[in-house]
Amino acid sequence: MKKVMALGLIAVTAIALTGCTDSDASTPSPQTSGDLRKVRVAALPITETAALWGGIKAGIFAERGLQVEVLPAQGGAQAVPALMNGDIDFAIGQPFGPFRADLQNLGVVIIGNYASSYADGDDINAVVASAKSGVTRPADLAGKRVAVNSLGAAGDVTIMAAVEKDGGDPKRIKFVEVAFPDAPAQLAAGNIDAAWVPEPFVTQLKDRGDTFVVAPYQSVVPGLATLTTITTTARMDKDAKLVEDFSAAMKKTLQWAQDPANTPAVRQAIKDNLQLPPPVAESVKLPAFGWDVDRASLQKLAELAQKHRVLDRQPDLDRLIRQQ
Repeated sequence: MKKVMALGLIAVTAIALTGCTDSDASTPSPQTSGDLRKVRVAALPITETAALWGGIKAGIFAERGLQVEVLPAQGGAQAVPALMNGDIDFAIGQPFGPFRADLQNLGVVIIGNYASSYADGDDINAVVASAKSGVTRPADLAGKRVAVNSLGAAGDVTIMAAVEKDGGDPKRIKFVEVAFPDAPAQLAAGNIDAAWVPEPFVTQLKDRGDTFVVAPYQSVVPGLATLTTITTTARMDKDAKLVEDFSAAMKKTLQWAQDPANTPAVRQAIKDNLQLPPPVAESVKLPAFGWDVDRASLQKLAELAQKHRVLDRQPDLDRLIRQQ
């Protein structure tokens, strides 16, 4: 297995092993391994990242002269400081990292989407409650301890909106920050009553007898962009060719991953990079992969965040979204 190097400002989780080197990405000067330029990308160690892992293995990035190294991060917000420091070139994460960065005018931009939830049917993330908690519907979450991977992000915003929609008091929810891989153990130990988790954890928790409560994205913003691809305006200005090549490779990778003919390769990427039982890797729900940014869903998410006082004002989407 490849070694994992922990960047100081990126939270590393134990569920995935990805590779990196000691090269410095803080300058726009090309770094080569043979004829390939090394590029560092922060991404969550979850099943959605299989598209990126699979695209790398399929040689899509190499076609653009890129050798991509994936570093695990807990969320988009945690990756922003590493982007600003030049420790990484790009990051894939929830939209709230770039939302907050834009409110501080840090020069972080969304250059493409990555994955989205489903407007109907089984979704890719959900709130799952311990059977002992007595929680069976969104309104029951009021007064309960609910885990999200990153406080003040899409998880708690959409959960609050779903609870309010179901007649509950969203102000009474007690949110706790727990990394996705740690949520099952915390739920079993009774330290939390419910957890908002993506796949593969939704399937794992339901299979062990925990209670599905709600798919909050689907409940309040059907088809919401769950993961976006970000970089900095400094990177775009100083290294436009890198951003162009990476964006083109990402777009092709996500098209490749969305093609049913390549689903076996995407699932193999899950097996290769996450310590999951093969039956789980074969059955988990994959997201809707795609590069086109859904501005309307991001606008709705930002409006909900302001309503529930997670953001004090709206990000400037004209400045933030720089679709490549």
